[in-house]
Amino acid sequence: MTLMLPMQMKFKQGLPDVVGNIDYKKFKNQLERISEIISLSGIDETIMQYVINEKISEIKKDLADPKEVARLNYKEQIRLQQTAVKALRCVIAKNLLSESYREFSVHLADSSLLQRFCQLDTFGQIKVPSKSVLQRYEQMFPEDKLREIICKLNIAASIKPQEESDQRLDLENAVSLNDYYIDSTCVKSNIHFPTDWVLLRDAVRTLMLATGWIRRHGLKNRMEEPKEFITQINRLSIQMTHSRYKKDSKKEQKSVLRLMKKLTKKVSHHAMKHREQLESHWQELGLKRGFVEQTLLRIDNVLNQLPDAIKQAHDRIIGERQTKSKDKILSLYEPDVHVLVRGKAGAIVEFGNTLVLGEQADGLILDWKLFKEQAPGDAKLLPESLERIKKYYGGYKPEQVTTDRGFYSKKNQKYLEQEGIAENMCPRSVVQLMERITETEFCRHQKRRGQTEGRIGILKNCFLGRPMRHKGFASREIGVAWSILAHNLWVIADLPKAVKQEEQYQKAA
Repeated sequence: MTLMLPMQMKFKQGLPDVVGNIDYKKFKNQLERISEIISLSGIDETIMQYVINEKISEIKKDLADPKEVARLNYKEQIRLQQTAVKALRCVIAKNLLSESYREFSVHLADSSLLQRFCQLDTFGQIKVPSKSVLQRYEQMFPEDKLREIICKLNIAASIKPQEESDQRLDLENAVSLNDYYIDSTCVKSNIHFPTDWVLLRDAVRTLMLATGWIRRHGLKNRMEEPKEFITQINRLSIQMTHSRYKKDSKKEQKSVLRLMKKLTKKVSHHAMKHREQLESHWQELGLKRGFVEQTLLRIDNVLNQLPDAIKQAHDRIIGERQTKSKDKILSLYEPDVHVLVRGKAGAIVEFGNTLVLGEQADGLILDWKLFKEQAPGDAKLLPESLERIKKYYGGYKPEQVTTDRGFYSKKNQKYLEQEGIAENMCPRSVVQLMERITETEFCRHQKRRGQTEGRIGILKNCFLGRPMRHKGFASREIGVAWSILAHNLWVIADLPKAVKQEEQYQKAA
């Protein structure tokens, strides 16, 4: 393990004296408390250690002699430590405010309070990370490392004052991890409603935009202007939308879809020709390889899925045949999205990924998992969640578990009994539910479980974003972890802080 080097504190600009705005004062106090919690819990040290170890691993790969020791000089290590701390605080602040990368970058440049929190408030020139740098900051740390940090934070908040000389986070009362409440939800993906013919419109638009980029750099093949094809597909989309109001709506939709299929095949042919030219002649034009690879990837992604998308639209609209849910293409850009039948008001069917979430009595999220594949039933998620808690919390397990009807099963009852955990799962049977309603503890915990629904709403609407704007499952998984870290810091910052003896003497005086 590399020792952390002490970082010299820099002169900081003073914050303006703002009066008459209680909300600003609350936000300022909240950021100051969160900054204090980050330092007391050792999160920043963990992040710095991870970044340095990753850099040393990269250096080792480039060494000719494997026995040679990889080292960092003083300036390199200090720079890495400062970058790690800055990345941690910038991403936490972004998630607290639930802003996009661009919005937060502008907000950070304009706010001296946020600059103080992110440790950017130096004298003279202030360098604020751009939206692209903020995105790289967020992707610096894998989901496993963020989970480790969140568990470390929760453990620090749960240490009782008598177990150490003082409560590590200066809380008046340590949080309890004994009561565990678990539920599942859907994290919606940032896609429009997956109508079959809309996939064809998306394909034409993406291919022609990429083709237009290629033609602007001097590589051309004989064809109409790409914008003309986009205009044509838009007109056909409008016709398809209004066809359902006509007398022979089905006949009209089939006719329009045939025109869309014909246009899509023509567009794919032009896109393929331009793709071949770009791959062969990109060096002659002096283009950067990164831009070329991204353009080729964008074209290939659509062309590989286009035959299946055309077949799906043909089967459902012209053939009037159903497509199995596992075979459906919901989005050309998000392959890991699933159809989730939730059966809730206003959202009978949702499109995204299942997220299982477990919290304790004060609202701290202890465990979570975002599923890439179609998630199993809720009843199978409970044992997995408790096993993860045992793994990341050093063998600890809660004293009782409370769930809704979806998690109830005989197998889960037996599992909890073997683990010595009291169960307050809501039974599926009305007769069994009527029997358990007479139990005081069951009613108390089930009443508290209703707040878990609110906790899910807070996390999704105030931290994840609605919808979540991350592209790709790996990015969404990391985004969920960052949101939970920011959420838990926000919850702990709102808990009563212990009053130290010096402060008591000052109040008495």
